[in-house]
Amino acid sequence: MSVDATMPTPVVSAPATSTGSSTSSSSTASTATSGIADNFQTFLTLLTTQLQNQNPLDPLDTNQFTQQLVQFAGVEQQLKSNDQLKSLIDIEKSAQSTQALVYVGNTVAVDGSKAQFDKSATWNLVAPQDTNATITITSATGQTAYSGNFTLNQGNASFVWDGKGNDGSQWPAGTYTLTATGKDSSGNSVSISTEVQGVVDSVDLTQSPPLLSIGGQSYTTDKIKRVVRPSTSSS
Repeated sequence: MSVDATMPTPVVSAPATSTGSSTSSSSTASTATSGIADNFQTFLTLLTTQLQNQNPLDPLDTNQFTQQLVQFAGVEQQLKSNDQLKSLIDIEKSAQSTQALVYVGNTVAVDGSKAQFDKSATWNLVAPQDTNATITITSATGQTAYSGNFTLNQGNASFVWDGKGNDGSQWPAGTYTLTATGKDSSGNSVSISTEVQGVVDSVDLTQSPPLLSIGGQSYTTDKIKRVVRPSTSSS
């Protein structure tokens, strides 16, 4: 993944943590679950109590007694396995947060059709084949801001809108939705997927999984399709 060193320092929103909470969590995580094997006296008490209260005319079968001991050990193992799984889940959540922070300040393309317009807005269009496409951009209130016909080649293409409508009027900043419909040379419909391109300006780590903020919209990391290196002009 490319990272541009000239990108501005982003603002990352992270949940506040207290020293007391961290100490308590560490203490809880480091405390091992006590079981039958960890407390021999408890094990002996269970054993002798069962032997004392069995029916003398119908004593406990040796095989049944052995099966019960195996069940006790199985329950203990399950409890410890649950603790280990909880630790793995906590590690995975921490890894997801670290992964999300890597994207902050980078220009990325994500699945979607809504983009935040402020001087310009960029969408990526993915066509499975050469097609004649009709591109329509609508405002948040449903008004058609722009519409036009274009020829798209197979693969990826970028569409940059300067905010001007078909009549030349300038539309205000806000959230706009792009819709692309295509037809091939035979007049059959062609599915065109849209991606939104923008800079990840913050990450909300209070959510699971973390949410990336791109142009006022929130996305999870699995929606990211590619990371785009900003174009630089030679001096």
